[in-house]
Amino acid sequence: MKRFWTLLAAACATGAASPSFAQTSTINAADTAWVIAATALVLMMTIPGLALLYAGLVRKKNLLSTMAQCFAGVMFVSLLWFVAGYSLTFSGDGPYIGNLDKFFMTGMTLDSVNPLATNLPESLFATYQMTFAVITCALIAGSVADRMRFSAFILFMIGWFFLVYVPSAHWVWGGGFLQTMGVMDFAGGIVVHLNAGVAGLVAAYVLGSRRGYGAENLAPYDLTMAAVGTGLLWVGWFGFNGGSALSATPRASMAILATHLAACAGAMAWMMMEWWTRRKPSMLGIVSGAIAGLGTITPASGFVLPWHGVVIGLAAGVLCFWACTWLKERLRYDDSLDVFGIHGIGGIFGTIAVGVFAVGAFTVTKDLPQGQQGLLEGNAGQVVTQIIGVSISLVWCAVVTWVILKVVDAMVGLRVTLDQERMGLDITQHGESVHT
Repeated sequence: MKRFWTLLAAACATGAASPSFAQTSTINAADTAWVIAATALVLMMTIPGLALLYAGLVRKKNLLSTMAQCFAGVMFVSLLWFVAGYSLTFSGDGPYIGNLDKFFMTGMTLDSVNPLATNLPESLFATYQMTFAVITCALIAGSVADRMRFSAFILFMIGWFFLVYVPSAHWVWGGGFLQTMGVMDFAGGIVVHLNAGVAGLVAAYVLGSRRGYGAENLAPYDLTMAAVGTGLLWVGWFGFNGGSALSATPRASMAILATHLAACAGAMAWMMMEWWTRRKPSMLGIVSGAIAGLGTITPASGFVLPWHGVVIGLAAGVLCFWACTWLKERLRYDDSLDVFGIHGIGGIFGTIAVGVFAVGAFTVTKDLPQGQQGLLEGNAGQVVTQIIGVSISLVWCAVVTWVILKVVDAMVGLRVTLDQERMGLDITQHGESVHT
C-alpha cells in the first residue's frame, strides 16, 4: 500500500523533479541565488517603494487610494501572469505574440528551464519577469492619481496588461520581431518605461485635468514618504538592471555600477537645473532627477561603460526636467506625478542612447561574435534600429491605450464625480482615510 501511494504521488505531482536532476540540470546555483535576490528587490520597488513614493506625492485625501492602486497592480498582474501572461510572452516563437503552451504555467517542474535562461529554474525566470509586469502596470497609476475610479483602474489594467505589456515584452524579449530586428533593451526602456509613460500621457488626456489644477494648491502630502520610496526604488533598481543579466557575472555588476552612477548624475543635473531656474534646489527635484536617471539608464545598463552611465544620467536629468516643466505646460496635460515626463521621456531617450553607446564587447553572443556596437564604435545603423523600435512601440501603446480607456469608460465610467473628487478618493472609493 505504501508503494502504491508513493507511485500515485509521483504521477500526480507535476512539480516534482526528475530523478536525474543532479546529473542533467543546466541550472547554476550562483546565478539562481542572485536572481532570487534580484526578484525580491524588483518586487520591493512596487511594494513598498512605488506605493510610498506615489502616496507621498499626492494629497492626503488620496493617499490610500494611490497605495491601493499599487497593491492592485501586484495582485491582479501577478495572477494574470500566472494564468496566461508568462506563456504569451515567453513561449513560442511567433513574431508578434507567444502561445498558450504554458497556460497556467503547465509543465513547470523543479528542473524545467526556459530556453531564454537555461541557467535558471523556469519558476524563478517566470517570477522575475512577473515583477517587471507588475511595476509597469502600477507606474501608470501616477498619471491618473486623484481622479480615476478604482474599478475603472482595475479593468483598464487588465486590458492593458494583455494588449500592450504582453505583446511588447514578447516583441523585445521573447523572440518577437523587434528582438529579431536587433532592437536592444537590456531591462525595460521600451517594455517598461516607454509603455508606462505613453499610457500615462494618453490617460491624462482622456481623463482630463484634476479639479483645481493650475488654480489650487496640489502640493504633495509628505515628501519624507516620497524620499523613502525613492530610496527603496533606487536600491531595488540594482535588482531591476543587475538582475536582467540573468546571471551572477561581471555584466550584472557593471550594470549595477552604471545604474547607480546614472541615478546620481540625474539627481544632480535636475537639482542644478532647478537651482538655476528657481533659485532653490528642492527635495522633490532631487527625487525626480534620481528616478529620471534610473529609468533612462535602464535599457542601456548592461550594454555600456560606467562613464556612459554618467553621461546618460546627466542628459536624463536635464531632459526630463524640461519635459516636466516647459513641455508639460505647452502640451497642456495633467499627468499628476509626471509619469510621462520622467519614465516616458527617459525610456525613449535611454533606448535611443543604447544605439549610441552600446559596447560590442558587452553584447557578444554565439550568433554575434562581434557584438552589437553603437554609434561610438562605428555602427550608426543601431541608432536607426532603436528609433524604429521606439516608434513602433510608442504608436501601438498610444492607440491601444486610448481604445481600452474608451471601452472602460463606456463600461463603468473612468472618472469619479466632482463631489467625490472634492471629498477625496480614500473616502469615496475605499471608505477609509488617514487620521493624523
